[in-house]
Amino acid sequence: MKFALVGNPNSGKTSIFNELTGGHQVIGNWPGVTVEKKSGTLKKNDDIKIIDLPGIYSLSPYTPEEKIARNFLIEEQPNCLINIVDGSHLERHLLLTLQLIELQLPMVLAVNMADLMKKKGITIDKERLQYLLGIPVVIISATKNQGMDKLINTCLKEAHKSAMNKTVKYNPRLEASLSEVERVIQKNCSNKNLKRWYAFELLNKHEKNNKLCLSKQQIEEIDDIRLVNEAVFHDDINDIIINERYEYIAKIMNFAVNDVQEKSYVTQKIDALVTNKYLALPIFALLMWLVYYLAIQSIGAYGTDWINDVLFGEKIPQWLTFAMNRGHVAEWLQSLVLDGIVAGVGSVIGFLPQLAVLFLCLNILEDCGYMSRIAFVMDRLFRKLGLSGKSFIPILISTGCGVPGIMASRTIENEDHRRMTILLSTFMPCSAKTTIIALIAGAMFPGVSYIAPLVYFISLFAIVLSGILLKKSKYFQRDEGVFLMELPEYHIPYLKNVLRQTWTRCKSFVKKAATIIFLSSVILWLLSHLDWTLHLTQENDSILASIGRLIAVIFIPLGFGDWQSAVAILAGFSAKENIVNTLGILYHHNVTSTNGVELWNTLRATYSPAAGFSFLIFNILCTPCFAAIGAMKRELGSWKETIAVVSYQCLIAYGMSLFIYQLLSLLATKHLTFMSILTFMIFLVMCYFIVRPQKVQQLRSE
Repeated sequence: MKFALVGNPNSGKTSIFNELTGGHQVIGNWPGVTVEKKSGTLKKNDDIKIIDLPGIYSLSPYTPEEKIARNFLIEEQPNCLINIVDGSHLERHLLLTLQLIELQLPMVLAVNMADLMKKKGITIDKERLQYLLGIPVVIISATKNQGMDKLINTCLKEAHKSAMNKTVKYNPRLEASLSEVERVIQKNCSNKNLKRWYAFELLNKHEKNNKLCLSKQQIEEIDDIRLVNEAVFHDDINDIIINERYEYIAKIMNFAVNDVQEKSYVTQKIDALVTNKYLALPIFALLMWLVYYLAIQSIGAYGTDWINDVLFGEKIPQWLTFAMNRGHVAEWLQSLVLDGIVAGVGSVIGFLPQLAVLFLCLNILEDCGYMSRIAFVMDRLFRKLGLSGKSFIPILISTGCGVPGIMASRTIENEDHRRMTILLSTFMPCSAKTTIIALIAGAMFPGVSYIAPLVYFISLFAIVLSGILLKKSKYFQRDEGVFLMELPEYHIPYLKNVLRQTWTRCKSFVKKAATIIFLSSVILWLLSHLDWTLHLTQENDSILASIGRLIAVIFIPLGFGDWQSAVAILAGFSAKENIVNTLGILYHHNVTSTNGVELWNTLRATYSPAAGFSFLIFNILCTPCFAAIGAMKRELGSWKETIAVVSYQCLIAYGMSLFIYQLLSLLATKHLTFMSILTFMIFLVMCYFIVRPQKVQQLRSE
């Protein structure tokens, strides 16, 4: 038995899915978090499958989300639809409800946010609402876990029905036209319950003719019916149908809803500040500094110090050394375990407390409603790049992981906007890259709190810079996009949701460390201790060293042209955490102490602060891991475009890292070199391309 969850973004649909299935879906305050249907089994009944469809505003097949939901409902015919609506914004959500009713599937209306409705003084006459819609209504609160059992029991009763017994009736003239279309397609429609649905779609010109195998004569008849309607109503057929639906919604609101709400005074006051034209970005910068300060410099650092100093610095190595000595384990194998696996995996796991605090802070900002405002604020900037605030959603999601960020670009209707968003989104530091930030900030800039947020804003600058450059290229035609986003009212974050999201992300990080990082540590140790004849040797004569020296020359102008850093960059292609892991393994032979800052001391002695910061920027902006590159290929549909995107990202990373290193070196030494002169000349050429007029726009204006 299959139950499908359908609703608008921000209706609480994913929260209900988590409550019903015990699943761990990501919960967000913006459209596009759920870009594909998710499924799970009901906690109390494994025979019931719950399908979580994408958040949509209608069943019109305009966006990828709408197509996914629409095709599933028509083709799969679930046993019952659970239409989730936000009771505090019922009027806006009922448009989708009326469209779902036309499918004539067994259906239950779940009015969510009961606690918020009570707070706002909104009351709903459930019996009247049921009468007007012809479907059962259950009032619930997903965050408080109220009414969930009643919802499932109602769904089980409805699931035994083959179809609904009532349809919503509109203007008699529109109803007559629908009946005429139903008559025309009667023989072509095998599912009689969908006749009315197809009639609406054919009038709206949404349904492709070949789906019902209509003849030319049938198509002409339907076109005539549409033209008659438009002549009678003196309006376009799409507007006619939308107006009829909203008139019915107004009737529902007047008859069944006592809505005395006004927009929250607190929300109004906060929005006046955080979305202010001049204050919004400084406030965002301050919040990001605070988040990274708590995660990297203070609270998170305490946990990281303990894991590095005590757990992986003393206890685990001492216990393993004792156990292996008692077992008379070979010396080379002891080195593999201690210098390879423990040093590699430990150097990555050590950052878990910092990441946990970072995830927790970002989830709190997301759950309380602030992140939606940031997307709204960034819309102003993104429009100057030819994009809209909707492109900021995948970029924001990429701060957790680039793969879902790239996939979230599916919600962008404009193809050029979508392709550019895929290119730009992984410039943001994901959770894996955060380990590199923490390492370099701790090693090169101890006690400096602004390094981590500075990297964050350099990433945003790279996005802006790339947007301006690409906007003027012939490959991206800049059509203005419409940005629609619901701004939920501010509320105290739900602790359960915040902790669940934080746990899910931390678990994913640890899982990667236990698999990819573990395997990489073993391979790296072997390659750094074997020569090409597969005999044990010194690290400087190893396979890894010879490979690293071949490519290290490329990075000399960036300040880190040794083979160790070159190998670390290569290892980062499998997973960005591998950069930290690789440095931990390759520099372990220089370590004399057993505390967690041993790698910091080694890096500080090996690289200058300018070189360390340059290394950090290159790896933050450089192309993401193989998993994200695979996601790019799936979304772009072409290896040629994917390679072009990867090459562009590497070029931008190299250029910005080069400029930063040469500038910092000049400020430190007060001495101009040939490379610094060449770098600044390239920078001036780049500035010209940024400020030059856009020829395409000039020609169009003429």
